[in-house]
Amino acid sequence: MANGKLTNEARTFVVQALACFDYPADVADAVKKEFGVEITKQAIEAYDPTKRAGKNLSRRWAMIFEDTRRAFLDRLISIPIAHRSVRLRAIQRMAERAERQKNYQLAAQLLEQAAKEVGDAYTSRRLLTGVNGGPIQTANSTEVNLSDSDAELVRRFLG
Repeated sequence: MANGKLTNEARTFVVQALACFDYPADVADAVKKEFGVEITKQAIEAYDPTKRAGKNLSRRWAMIFEDTRRAFLDRLISIPIAHRSVRLRAIQRMAERAERQKNYQLAAQLLEQAAKEVGDAYTSRRLLTGVNGGPIQTANSTEVNLSDSDAELVRRFLG
């Protein structure tokens, strides 16, 4: 479908949905339900300036996309599941229920998931430490003065 067949309201809907990381196929389905217009997912991708298909998106729509994306990411902190403690409480409830139902395999998987959550397995953050978790020891090296005979050996070795 050509871009000219979408109203400005529908275009705004598409741009904002993509800015919130919705999949193009899902956005196409939503446009059909909300506006009664069929549009391909390829045509939807033309409204995402972060994609190759959207590289020529007009400044107006790109600004709406950027503003919506920024607002969406800023609101991320208000989404409960974005917090580790909320996720761990949910995993705790699920693990207890699985155990009560004698579904030990699921309970074990949930315990593993909780351990990974606590151990930062789902983040790219890595903590580098020295021995026993202490600071990494560094040493300053000093310049070494070679004696004349040592310097001669080095010259012969290097040839």
